Amino acid sequence: MSQLTMIALDLVAVGLLTFALYFARHRRRDLVVAYLIVNVGVMAVTVMLADSAVGVGLGLGLFGVLSIIRLRSSEIAQHEVAYYFASLALGLIAGLGAAGFASDTTSLVSVYVAPALMAMILLVIAFGDSPHLFRAYRQQTVTLDAAIADEPALRLRLENLLGARVHSLTINKLDLVNDITVVDVRYRLTAPTRGVATAMPRTLDDALEGSRR
Repeated sequence: MSQLTMIALDLVAVGLLTFALYFARHRRRDLVVAYLIVNVGVMAVTVMLADSAVGVGLGLGLFGVLSIIRLRSSEIAQHEVAYYFASLALGLIAGLGAAGFASDTTSLVSVYVAPALMAMILLVIAFGDSPHLFRAYRQQTVTLDAAIADEPALRLRLENLLGARVHSLTINKLDLVNDITVVDVRYRLTAPTRGVATAMPRTLDDALEGSRR
């Protein structure tokens, strides 16, 4: 394995992370270029600064500042933050691994540990962001057209509205004048009952026939 091989491995890894995992699951195009550029930029700077007098610490510090600015400049979800740092970590590991091949003595970290760590990051994020993991659990901010201060009554209202079991709720706003309640709710979707499932129309023709009746 050579320095170019490690760079190619990083490109393959960030390609899988960006296109096979993130875009295939979330379909947000604007973050695709962000993940690619962060990965390649961190890898390039790490390779260039690994053997310089400035040191890799300054380069990583600069990218840390840029990451904070990027994360504060627009609102992104927590899973997108995870992809952001996974892209950064892949570039950092690949850059250090490639810099190791450029030195006189190639260590086991460059040959075995770096590719293994990159594969581990991809596997962890593929599992943690899987749509099949806790697929029935949701988080949502709900605005009700009623001021409900009683938490049990609010919980019952939300469960009837969402058709789910509410696990936790936090009242963000209670407006008694305008009769509004804004609540952050964490809930789990419940399976429809057998009676409800059989009562629903199966096709569009059934629905039209029911409306004629």
